[in-house]
Amino acid sequence: MRGLKMLLSASALATVATPALAQDIVFKPIVEARLRYEMVEQDGPLPLVEDREANAVTMRLRAGGELSSGPFALLVEGEGTLAINEDYNSGVNGKTLYPIVADPENVEANRVQIQYRTKPLIVTLGRQRINLDDQRFVGSVAWRQNEQTFDAVRVEYMGVKNLKVDVTYAIAARTIWGIDGGKFGSVNRPTEIDGDNVFANVSYKTKFGTLTGFAYLVDEDEPVAALLRNSSQTYGARFVGALPLAKKVKLSYLASYARQSDYAKNPVDYKADYVAAELGLEVSAFKLTAGYELLGSDSTTLGSATGFAFQTPFATLHKFNGWADKFLTTPTTGIQDYYGGIAYTVPKVGKMGPLVASFIFHRFSSDRLSIHYGDEYNAQVTLKIDKHLSALVKYADYDRQGIASFTGDADTKKFWAQIDYAL
Repeated sequence: MRGLKMLLSASALATVATPALAQDIVFKPIVEARLRYEMVEQDGPLPLVEDREANAVTMRLRAGGELSSGPFALLVEGEGTLAINEDYNSGVNGKTLYPIVADPENVEANRVQIQYRTKPLIVTLGRQRINLDDQRFVGSVAWRQNEQTFDAVRVEYMGVKNLKVDVTYAIAARTIWGIDGGKFGSVNRPTEIDGDNVFANVSYKTKFGTLTGFAYLVDEDEPVAALLRNSSQTYGARFVGALPLAKKVKLSYLASYARQSDYAKNPVDYKADYVAAELGLEVSAFKLTAGYELLGSDSTTLGSATGFAFQTPFATLHKFNGWADKFLTTPTTGIQDYYGGIAYTVPKVGKMGPLVASFIFHRFSSDRLSIHYGDEYNAQVTLKIDKHLSALVKYADYDRQGIASFTGDADTKKFWAQIDYAL
């Protein structure tokens, strides 16, 4: 924060000292609200009883604003989450007989940042939102009520045509667990995760798509279990693009590969691969998608534990491997996700729209030991009501195959209904 205060002081002094160069001050308000109902029905080690069905009604509000003058901008945003009905395990409220709905009550400073921005260069200092590429490695976890933000300095350079260099140094991640994180003996649900993290992306646009090389160096101070840490170094590349085939027909494609190994404080000597491939075909209002994702596993042994898998602790994990959230932590035997989906878009529904209905099927298996974990069915309908309001209903059904293969591997059904407002 000392650096933030110095930068703010320098900006204010420069404006006062050179009135001829002073810029108009512009204020942009920030107001975002979400009301959500979430139901979770999950099999447990005991016979299913009434209190094993979680019913959560939560309200989230973000409010603040941005003051800008010339190339400088100061943004301050608070975030609060209220549990209107708390018949659920928030992860930190001690209600462990219920399934988890990871939306604890919370009041916090979500973003406090100063930014210098010109056409070729953006520098952001402070607590900020960071979403890189498709958020598979670094994201803000926007699906949860409490957002994940980072205490960091980020530099984005676009001074060369079609090239972007994006480098971040983060000393902490402010997690979705909020101000009560770490309560009830949970070592892996902290309010913040301190460390020395570097997120580096270099991307280049071509007429066929965007090629990106990336390096993510994660050095976490907090352990996730015993002496284990999610500290890792990940190097990889991705290519994503789209190609029109005919009028109202478009082919989209994605390919990515990365290699991860231990780093810094991690006592485990391991190496694991990441692979992703996806094809999409849009025909008029329909879109078909088919894909494969691998988060590999190494059979390294440490003490009584065998197997360490590719992890992405700062990702927006809900976007990947099914909406039932069974694979937020990659099982020690790794995961292979074969999936396919269909979506249909109605541009207008009266004065509202668009309306988008989608269905996705996942088949989950291990990287090692040939385990078929289970299958999952996802369905969702979204509707844009007007320029401020949108609505969503969503369903996930995870069907375990065979015996439980990892912590939390149980038949799980989830249902959501929510309304979003943005100013």
